[in-house]
Amino acid sequence: MTKIDKKIIWITGASSGIGEALAYHLNQLGAKLILSARRENELGRVKKACTTNSKIHLLTLDLSDSQTLEEKCRQALSFMGPIDIIIQCGGISQRDKIINTSLTVDRQIMEVNYFGTIALSKFLLPSMVANNKGHHVIITSATGIISTPLRSAYAASKHALHGFFDSLRAEHKKDNIKVSLICPGYIKTKISYNALMGDGSKQNTMDKAQSNGMSAKRCASRIIRAIEQNKNEVYIGGLKEVAGIYLKRFFPGLFANIVIKMSVT
Repeated sequence: MTKIDKKIIWITGASSGIGEALAYHLNQLGAKLILSARRENELGRVKKACTTNSKIHLLTLDLSDSQTLEEKCRQALSFMGPIDIIIQCGGISQRDKIINTSLTVDRQIMEVNYFGTIALSKFLLPSMVANNKGHHVIITSATGIISTPLRSAYAASKHALHGFFDSLRAEHKKDNIKVSLICPGYIKTKISYNALMGDGSKQNTMDKAQSNGMSAKRCASRIIRAIEQNKNEVYIGGLKEVAGIYLKRFFPGLFANIVIKMSVT
C-alpha cells in the first residue's frame, strides 16, 4: 500500500475537472502538492480553496510547448525535492469526424495529450531512478482502450499513452518505479466544452453523456484508492463504459457492430 500523507505529488491539469478534485482530496490527506496548468489565476483559486495551503506550490506550464518542459521539471524538483508521484491529468478532447478534422488538429491533440505527457515523465525519470522510487499516474481514458466515433485523434493519443507507459513500467520495475493507467469513462467536467472541432474551434457545449457522468470528486476518490493500491490499470465510470471495455477485449466483432450505433455526445 502507498501512503499518501507527506508524499510530494505533482498534478498537471490541476485547474479544473479531475485534476482540481484530486488537489482538494490529496490536500486533505496531507500530501505536499505541486499544481500545474496553463492559467495561473485558476491555479491560485484552487490553492486558495484547499483547506491547508502551506505545502502547495504553483507551476504554470503548457503541455503543447515541449521546449519548456525540461525546465519546468527542474523547477518542480527545486520546490521540495524529488517527486514521489506525478499525476498527469492535462489534456484536450475532440468532437468531430475524421473527414472534417484537419491534420493541424490531429497534431495539436497528440502534442498535448501524448508528447507533453511523456516529456514530463521522461524528464523526471532520472531523479526517480536515482532515488529508487517513483509513481507515474496517467489519466488516460476508456477511449484509450476502445475507440468511438468523433474521437479519432483523442483515442489515438490515449492509445499511445498506454503503449508508452506499459513499456516504462516493464523497463523500470527493477528501479521500484510504478505506473498506474487510469481510464475514466464519462466524468462530469468541462472537457466536452473545450473539445476541439475539426477546424480547431471549441465545441462550447456539454455532452449529454458527460452531464450525466460520475462526479469529478467521486472519480478522484477512486483514483487515489488505485494509487494507494498500486494498481497497474483501472477503469472508472458507469456500467456502459466499463462494459464496453470488456466487450471490446473479449468480443471485438460484437463491439465493432455496437459502437457504430453508440451515442457518444
